[in-house]
Amino acid sequence: MSKRDYYEILGVSKSADEKEVKKAYRRLAMKFHPDRNPDDKDAESKFKEATEAYEVLSDSEKRAAYDQFGHAGVDGSAGGGFGGGSGNFSDIFGDVFGDIFGGGGGGGRSRTTRGADLRYTLDLDLEDAVKGTTVKIRVPTQVNCTECDGSGAEKGSKPETCGTCHGAGQVRMQQGFFSVQQTCPHCRGRGKVIKKPCKSCHGAGLKEEQKTLSVKVPAGVDTGDRIRLAGEGEAGAQGGPSGDLYVQIAVREHAIFVRDGKNLYCDVPITFVDAALGGELEVPTLNGRVKLKVPAETQTGKLFRLRGKGVAPVRGGGAGDLLCRVTVETPVNLNKKQKDLLKELQTTMESGGDSQHAPHKHSWFEGVKNFFEDMKF
Repeated sequence: MSKRDYYEILGVSKSADEKEVKKAYRRLAMKFHPDRNPDDKDAESKFKEATEAYEVLSDSEKRAAYDQFGHAGVDGSAGGGFGGGSGNFSDIFGDVFGDIFGGGGGGGRSRTTRGADLRYTLDLDLEDAVKGTTVKIRVPTQVNCTECDGSGAEKGSKPETCGTCHGAGQVRMQQGFFSVQQTCPHCRGRGKVIKKPCKSCHGAGLKEEQKTLSVKVPAGVDTGDRIRLAGEGEAGAQGGPSGDLYVQIAVREHAIFVRDGKNLYCDVPITFVDAALGGELEVPTLNGRVKLKVPAETQTGKLFRLRGKGVAPVRGGGAGDLLCRVTVETPVNLNKKQKDLLKELQTTMESGGDSQHAPHKHSWFEGVKNFFEDMKF
C-alpha cells in the first residue's frame, strides 16, 4: 500500500519504544477513523496507512526487517492494511484501545474479586497516642457465607458456566467498522451464573458480621496516621482475597497540652508576685511533674523550653520539647489590707517614674504621644 516511511507516518523517531509507537497510533486512529470521518476518502486512506505502519513497528521481528531492508523486508507481511497478509485489524485495534473498550483479545476476566478496604476511626487520648497502647475494636464487615462457602449457590449445587459468554466474562460486540469487548450483561463479568441461590446469603456469597480485633498502637502516633491490618477488610466476591482494614488515628483534645508535631505546648498561670520577684514552680509533663524556675521580672507570654519532655515521633528520632508559656494572672477578690498594700506599691513606683518600673508601658505611651503630635487635623 503505502511507500512512505513508517516512522514518518506515525510521527515517531527510529529510537521510539513500543509505548511511544502505540501512543502515536492511538492518536492517529482516533483522528482518522472512518466512523468519525464518514465519506472522507482521505481520512480513510490515512487511517489504513497508520494501521499498516503500526502493524510493522509494533512487531519486533517485522520492525527489525524493516529497519534493515525497508519496505522490501516487510512487503509480504504488512499485508497492505486490511486486505491480506498475517495482520488482523481487530487484533491490532483491540491491542491499542483495549484499555478503553473493556480489554483486548485473549482470555476472560478473573472469576474472583478482591474485597473492599475498610476504614475505622480510632479516638485516642493524648497519653495513649504518645506512649502507645493496645485497644480492641469492633467493626462491621462482609465475610464469606458459611452455608455456601462464599459461592452464593445453594448447598449441593454450584454456579454454572454462563451461556452467553461461555465463561469468558466478556462478549465481543461489532460496532460499525470494528469490534470491541464488553462485560457480559448476563453474568456481569463473573463467567458463571447461579440458578439456585443460597437461602442464607441470597446468592451474594457474603454476610455482614461484627468482629473484634486487637489493634497495637505504636508510641508517637498522631492525628491522621493510619495502621493497616492486612486481610481484615471485606471478603472478596466469589472467594476472592479479603481487603485490608485501615485504622485512622484521631487524638482527642487535651485539657493541658497542645501537640504540634513532636513538641508539646502548655500555658502556666503565675501570680503577679512570682512574675515580679521570681520563683520555682511545679509544671506537669506526660511523665510526671518537673520544676520550672521563673526568673524575676518575667513578662506574660514568656516561653520556657523543657528539652526532651515532648513526644518521640512514631517514625523515629529524638523526643521533642515541652514549651511552657507563662501568663501573669491579675489578683482578684482582694481584701482591704491587700488593696492598701497595692496602692502603697503604686505610689512608690510612680515616684520612680514609669520608665524605671514599667519600661514597656512608658515606651508605648511615648509612641502614642508622638503619633498624635505628628497627625494633622
